[in-house]
Amino acid sequence: MSLSSSNIVSIIGRPNVGKSTLFNRIVGRKKAVFHETSGVTRDRIYGNSEWNGIPFSIVDTGGYSPKEKGRNNLIETEIQNRILISVKESDIILFLVDIQSDILDTDREISLLLRKFQKTILLVVNKVDNGKYMYSDTDFFLLGFRNYYYISAKNGSGTGELLDKIVEIFKTMKKKIRMDEKEEIPNFSIIGRPNVGKSTLINSFLERNHHIVTNISGTTRDSLEVLYKKWGYKCILVDTPGVRKKSKISESLEFYSTMKTIKTIEYTDICILMVDAVRGWEAQDTNLFRLVERNYKGIIILMNKWDLLRNSTKAQKDYEIFIRKKIAPFDNVPIFFISAKNKTGINKIIPKAYQIIKIRKNRLKTNLLNRVMLPIMRNTPPPSVKKKLITIKYCTQLHTYTPKFIFFSNFPQYIKESYKRFIEKKLRGHFDFRGIPIQIFFRKK
Repeated sequence: MSLSSSNIVSIIGRPNVGKSTLFNRIVGRKKAVFHETSGVTRDRIYGNSEWNGIPFSIVDTGGYSPKEKGRNNLIETEIQNRILISVKESDIILFLVDIQSDILDTDREISLLLRKFQKTILLVVNKVDNGKYMYSDTDFFLLGFRNYYYISAKNGSGTGELLDKIVEIFKTMKKKIRMDEKEEIPNFSIIGRPNVGKSTLINSFLERNHHIVTNISGTTRDSLEVLYKKWGYKCILVDTPGVRKKSKISESLEFYSTMKTIKTIEYTDICILMVDAVRGWEAQDTNLFRLVERNYKGIIILMNKWDLLRNSTKAQKDYEIFIRKKIAPFDNVPIFFISAKNKTGINKIIPKAYQIIKIRKNRLKTNLLNRVMLPIMRNTPPPSVKKKLITIKYCTQLHTYTPKFIFFSNFPQYIKESYKRFIEKKLRGHFDFRGIPIQIFFRKK
């Protein structure tokens, strides 16, 4: 697949105009911290959302303030730098202003700044909490933006129209991208913590020193792409920056690198998650795995530097069992124990990635799916709730890019997440979905 837009929206504005409130409204849960004190959000906060079937990422940025003298100047400069990174990496900018205050010099400064970038900018007039503000004398049109929307992030009014416009823009972008696509070449992105051997693996695949490799973590600051064409396979290999824990992201360049990796995951076909076997599977590896799963991308796990350990068959099996417990219920994922430096165990990776792409395209016949799954659900039905006997009568797979299944029930609203995990485990046990996330929905029959 050719590179395409990853659908990123950033909320930009001066402090205390309601950016975090709007972010939480769009994401659908209280993920950002918001408070009446301005400047609470100092780092970028990411979230995923979907509207009318179009998924996108939303970024809540810190409040943009003019540079001031004083002890906090360094912090403010860092915030402004990260806001600029967010603008550069986004497809759509929501420029948020407060209708309950006049246009400030900061609003004008932000408008001038945003005009320097070739981005789609929507002026969003917030805090229209009642009708009297709709016809306020505040002349926001003087900021010079053609598209503007009146909303109340607090109570949700007007946000539907805004989201309609956002997905309309993304649909237009996708059509343009499809017209430009000439050849379907899959993207395989190599992700992981810093210094796990991602660039070394690329060099081993290519059999030449294409990427700089050092012992210093963070050498790769951007996502680097290279064409791989060997043994009958043709793909784009993407070397991504290492992703640290959020608490360790202190430099603007590191923030930029992290955002690049997240964006890369969203447009890739298969993610190859590299783990340092010496350090072991850590929480950040789980976080990256879940990020790939939430974006419904194929995944392969590589335990690199295995040559530095006692690579007995039993140790390898124990390690594999431990990892599969960590990633359950999506646990039937290919796991390879390799040495990128010595090129041992790497010859199966690209063929396996192609196999996962093929598996992703498989569609189960409805009669086969029901013949297998209905007896399982009759023997182990969903737990009764409020004295209601819950049954599932029928299931089918949708014709979608990634595997999605609908199970029709008399009381779908009472089926718990634990039963969904049970269904997923049974699906994976009977059908081949190795390395592919699946989605399960319960609907009213």
